[in-house]
This record gives sequence, C-alpha cells and structure tokens, in this order.
Amino acid sequence: MTKKILILPGDGIGPEIISQAEKVLAFLIQERGVKLDLEHGLLGGCAVDAAGVPMPEETLAKAKESSAILLGSVGGPKWETIERSIRPERGLLAIRSGLGLFANLRPAVLFPQLASASTLNEDVVSGLDIMIVRELTGGIYFGEPRGIRELDDGQRQGYNTLVYSESEIERIARIAFESASKRQGRLCSVDKANVLEATELWREVVTGISKDYPDVELQHMYVDNAAMQLVRDPKQFDVMVTTNMFGDILSDLASMLTGSIGMLPSASLASDGSGMYEPCHGSAPDITGQNVANPLATILSLSMLFRYSLSEAAIADKIEQSVSQVLSEGLRTKDIDAEGMTCVGTEEMGDAVVKALSSID
Repeated sequence: MTKKILILPGDGIGPEIISQAEKVLAFLIQERGVKLDLEHGLLGGCAVDAAGVPMPEETLAKAKESSAILLGSVGGPKWETIERSIRPERGLLAIRSGLGLFANLRPAVLFPQLASASTLNEDVVSGLDIMIVRELTGGIYFGEPRGIRELDDGQRQGYNTLVYSESEIERIARIAFESASKRQGRLCSVDKANVLEATELWREVVTGISKDYPDVELQHMYVDNAAMQLVRDPKQFDVMVTTNMFGDILSDLASMLTGSIGMLPSASLASDGSGMYEPCHGSAPDITGQNVANPLATILSLSMLFRYSLSEAAIADKIEQSVSQVLSEGLRTKDIDAEGMTCVGTEEMGDAVVKALSSID
C-alpha cells in the first residue's frame, strides 16, 4: 500500500535541509522499492508571501490526507513586524492544533562520535539518551484570553493564559509512561507546582496515572531545578514529560548536550499515529543559502517518521545507521566540526548519508 507523505520545506534553511531528506526518500523509493507518494505544500513565511496566511486551507487539507508530514522550519526576520495573527509561527501552531498533534517526542541522544562536540565534559554526556515528551497543543501557547491591552493609566499590558484540563494532562502523561516502560523505566515529570495552579493539577494527575504503571519509577521536579540538573548530571534522566512551554525550553537546552541543535529530530504525534516530523532547530536566516546548515536532524526526523507513523522500524534503523556511519567517517558540518575532521556542506552531507545507506543491506 502506498503511503502519502506531505513535505513542507518552510523558510530559511528549511528548503536546503529538506532537500537532503528528499534525497534519502528518493533513494528508498527508487532503489529499495518503498511505496511512497510525495506531495509538497506551503507553511510559514513562504505561505504568507504566496497566500497571505501562514497555513493555507489547501495545506491543512493535504495534511489530513497524509500518513505523515516532514517539515523544514518556519519564520525569520522578514515576517517579525507583520500582523501577529499571520506571522509564520501561527501557521505552525495552527497545523498542530488542526491535526491534533498533542505529543511531541524529542530524543536527545549523543552519538559517541560527537562526545567531544558537547560543551560539557565527555564523561558527563557520554552515553546520553533522553526522551523529552512535550505536551504540544495546550498550555500558555494556546490558552485564552491572550493579547495586549491598554490599562486605565495608559500603560500597555501583555497577557497570556496558562491552562490545562485533566484530559490533556492524562493523555500526554500516558504517552510518557508508555515510553518509559519501553526504556529504562524512569519518568521525571517537570512542573512548577509550587507557584502555578495549572501545574499543581499537572502533578496531581500524573501522580494518579502512575498507579497504572507500577513498573515505572516516577519523579517530580520543578522546572528550574530540571534545567540545572540537565547541565549538572543529564544521564540521571530517562524520560521527561512536561508542559508545552517548559518542554520548548528544556528540549533546546538538552540539544546542546549532544553537541549541536542541528543533530536533534522531533516527532509530533496525533492519537491515530499520524504525525509531523521536523528538526528541533529554527530557520537560521543568518546561514540561509550558504550550504553550511546541518541536515542530519532533518534526516533523523525522517527516521522517526518511518518508525512512528509508517511502522517501518527496519528502515528507521538503517537511516540512523547511515548517519552514524557518516560521522564515523569523520564528516562534519560546520556546527559540529572538530580538529581532524572533514568539514562538508549541506549538500555533501546529504550525499554522504545516501551513499552510506546504499551500503547497508
């Protein structure tokens, strides 16, 4: 059966890194007989320019008909001063909400070849393997009311609402518990229950659900302490689950433990297993068009796509093996370059991964 994949290159370096993942897809389709139907669409700033909105209805329609979506990146300085309601990031929030992509999985895995690329000592990060599970369609990014208003004294005031229902907390917690049960059996729930009522409820609900997973060891941690512990002793964590905003921040922090945010993929999943896959990094307008962007996070996101939405674990494994092989050969993009390594561009790294993939049976 042919599966439909929607590709959304997006803005900035998005088209450059997506084109490298498309090389991998082309190889799998043409040389390995994988049955995929690829479609393309607009999301983000490019959609604003072409259609006046960050997520055209056509894009959402295509997304709903697809088994999975591969996204590059959205946003950039070009659109920072336009009306807030049509900024590129609104398109990203809208497609997550429109597809019910409530569970964001962000693995922070250190390839052994990159242990020296981390800003922390090798003995602190060597062997690092954390899964951060971030709630993606609730919390302060979606809560109402929100806006900027003028007070009686003439001052302007910005306000947002942090809100979570029990059902929203329960469904993301179960994803995290299930993930932990298949790994090392340890789950750390991150909140700020000492000052935020919404996360006080979060802690209560997660604690209640833990009774259904007696083999998983549950720990609670305040977000400020969690940030410190990620730097002090990151290998104490197995799976972390947290709110939308806290997960956004902590996953970027964790990315630097692995040497570069250019190495971190992510999966955003709906309840039916469909999902959107994208690198954790942004559109990086400062390096757009220079052939220096690291495409490996996007290629690893493609691996997650095969694993989670297409149930093709063997293909996912081979893509990850190909990335590891390329790193073992000493090839590095600028962000992970080191003495004695061979620095290559975006295109060359993509070609190298395809070459490595062709050598794996």
